[in-house]
Amino acid sequence: MPLQDQGMDAASLYIDLLGLSVSEALRPAQSALVAAPSERPIRGARVTSWLRYGCQRVLSLKGYELARRIDIPPSFVTDGRYDNGVPFSGETMIGLKRLDNVRHCVERVIQDQVPGDFIETGVWRGGCAIFMRGILAAHGVGDKQVWLADSFSGVPAPDTARYPLDRFSDLHNQVGLAVSREDVEANFRRYGLLDDQVRFVEGWFEQTLPTLGGHGWSLIRLDGDLYQSTMEGLENLYPGLSLGGYCIVDDYGTYSACRQAVEDFRGKHKIDEPIMDIDGSGAFWRRTAEPAVEGDLGSLRGAEEPRPEVAARTGKRLERAAPATRSGPRWPMPS
Repeated sequence: MPLQDQGMDAASLYIDLLGLSVSEALRPAQSALVAAPSERPIRGARVTSWLRYGCQRVLSLKGYELARRIDIPPSFVTDGRYDNGVPFSGETMIGLKRLDNVRHCVERVIQDQVPGDFIETGVWRGGCAIFMRGILAAHGVGDKQVWLADSFSGVPAPDTARYPLDRFSDLHNQVGLAVSREDVEANFRRYGLLDDQVRFVEGWFEQTLPTLGGHGWSLIRLDGDLYQSTMEGLENLYPGLSLGGYCIVDDYGTYSACRQAVEDFRGKHKIDEPIMDIDGSGAFWRRTAEPAVEGDLGSLRGAEEPRPEVAARTGKRLERAAPATRSGPRWPMPS
């Protein structure tokens, strides 16, 4: 039976495949070898620690390394993951549930003809932005660009004097979060999606995002983790978000500082559209009203009558989003 007769068109199948690829879900690893600690044990450490250290020293002389095998749960693919100690070859760590949310928002924006580009702040290896660009390509959309804002050198050290809620963050010490612009461009090129619809904004958010003032957006995706990075994204980008556009916050349910930045901004500007939970970590809302934000781009109205969110507002701060509906099959989840 032709795929079209099964309700599975080529564009939808391509988007499914792209999402599985960037998230390493095509061939999810069941286990991984992780190097054993190589540091010299402290005085008073257990005998086993000294034995392991001695073995490491001997093996290193022969060019070997002591390692152990760990199991990788299927949730690492569905819910997203980042662990410095676990090898990961995907281009995005946000998982299939948050990718499915991105697809829902992008396709809804296309369907409702909401004006403005897409932007992600904090892109890591570029996988989510690659996915957005691929969706545009699959639907033949040539009048929207995907912007990638990142330092391309990791997460900044917390500015605790101005943002005390970031004082507990050690993300700036995680070298695996630093991915160069050249590497991200290479990832786009590998998928055949590096073209003039992809724009890079390199540097720290406090320096680069203010230069985007006056630009129109139909989708904003914030993945900066910190209070500072989240607030800088909201302050500089939200005024340009069209009515009917989406604001996605990747770490709303993970980092309390990030969540507080969202609540402070929404409270200050009287933004009351319901925040929809995605997977316990990510959250999003659709802009359906003009907020009291200085410099707001009132000319970018989006669809004349933006459709309401799938889930009705109940007065709760955070609601579970209903599954996105689309023509293609939903991604298979690892068993």
